[in-house]
Amino acid sequence: MNRIDQRFADLKAQGRRALIPYITAGDPAPEHTVGFMHALVRAGADVIELGVPFSDPMADGPVIQKACERALRHGVRLADLLEMVREFRREDAETPVVLMGYLNPVERMGLEAFADQAREVGVDGVLLVDLPPEEADLMGPVLKERGLASIFLVAPTTSSARAATICAHGEGYLYYVALKGVTGGAAADAADVAEHLAPLREQTDLPLCVGFGIRDGASAAEIGRVADGVIVGSALVNRIADNAERPEAIPAALEAVLGEMRQALDA
Repeated sequence: MNRIDQRFADLKAQGRRALIPYITAGDPAPEHTVGFMHALVRAGADVIELGVPFSDPMADGPVIQKACERALRHGVRLADLLEMVREFRREDAETPVVLMGYLNPVERMGLEAFADQAREVGVDGVLLVDLPPEEADLMGPVLKERGLASIFLVAPTTSSARAATICAHGEGYLYYVALKGVTGGAAADAADVAEHLAPLREQTDLPLCVGFGIRDGASAAEIGRVADGVIVGSALVNRIADNAERPEAIPAALEAVLGEMRQALDA
């Protein structure tokens, strides 16, 4: 069983919600990323989304755009990120890792080469923001053959027909975007999220995880009441940016933010 599927099965048996943090690989410098990943696990992360730095992250707001810029200034490439996962796996063989980014770096590496290396270093899933489900038949089988889950986004504006296509191709979990717009926007509204998740539950058995607008323990707990998991990115990336000049302080800052969310979700 894929580590993602196993983790969600365990959480369901425990009656708990998944906590999924996102950070950008290589931000503020590549030598710190693996340490940050371990800090997230200590704070209660169930799955880690590791962002692939990209020059034009169209779905991301200013916070994550700047994180990509900081990483790219160090020349961080997809191949470097895969080596970070390899290093992470030397100490952690259990926490699922999902690579989140855009199609261009994967195409430059070559789909099969990427999938082979991702499997070999211990990646569990791939979420490519600009890969439409209509083209998933090109990539999905290559990933599936290697035990890698294809994870997709669903937005508030997604039609029911398109949502059905996404659900048919999705694996691991479904990432529901709580807000119209980009990351780092307003707080998510639990009632609105619940209204949109209801029809999705009729179309898929995949865990429904909600991102965009999760800022603190209170917002995590509110969304956790209606979703199977919460995804937090900008709130963590902000802490990295605030401490970019003293990276030794970042693990504790990440643990403080994520730890509050873990306690709120479990409560």
